[in-house]
Amino acid sequence: MSLCAYVAGIGVLGPGLPDWPAARAVLRGETAYVPAATVLPPPAILPPAERRRTGRVVKLALAVALEAAGRAGAEPKSLACVFSSSGGDGNNCHELCAALAAPGREISPTRFSNSVHNAAAGYWSIATGAVGASTVLCAYDASFAAGLLEALAQIAADGGALLLVAYDTDYPEPLRAKRPIPDAFGMALALTAQRSPASLARIEARLGAAACDRLADGSLEALRTSIPAARSLPLLSRLARAEAGPASIEYLDGSRTLVEVEPCA
Repeated sequence: MSLCAYVAGIGVLGPGLPDWPAARAVLRGETAYVPAATVLPPPAILPPAERRRTGRVVKLALAVALEAAGRAGAEPKSLACVFSSSGGDGNNCHELCAALAAPGREISPTRFSNSVHNAAAGYWSIATGAVGASTVLCAYDASFAAGLLEALAQIAADGGALLLVAYDTDYPEPLRAKRPIPDAFGMALALTAQRSPASLARIEARLGAAACDRLADGSLEALRTSIPAARSLPLLSRLARAEAGPASIEYLDGSRTLVEVEPCA
């Protein structure tokens, strides 16, 4: 069984990739990839009080979600959403562990509320007024592929438009020794059931066993293998190049998700 949708907008933010136009130029080979620490913009869409409470995960997820929706010309509050992350906010987790290890063991209410896995989805709803269906999931290193399959399944069932947001942030030491995610990376796809003037490509996904795609640039390949959300890079590469063909992405237990790309141009 395969699942399909149309890509109408893309958002990207990661090391050396500040947005989709910059990432597209790198993935096309028009610009050399220069790794650099991810700079997370403040979520200006949130009210000031909520903005002060946000951590790295929320800043990352909102940035790529807004970019994808904006490039699709979609009203954010009208979109159903699927948020997918392998582990949530590593920095917030570190601070909670540090507080629990301290003599007083006093936990900040803000840090506690930001520790839940659906924090980014909640802030997105606050920021945009979205009242549509919102799904939040985690599948460890397979979270991007799981999120993509969930998004396409919802589109197949319900039609309409949907926003897929996949994101991961780094862990400080000593957690990094057990979960060595080096930096933040996020991506978002604005997806629709039907083709429209905004459509960039049609994608169709199914499970398979083909070897996963690797990136020719060594630094980009290192990015792909070190941050779970960056497993999306083979798909993003085909979308950037408007190149027809399959992108093979790691999924669960040695399986692969094969995403066939058919450009609309």
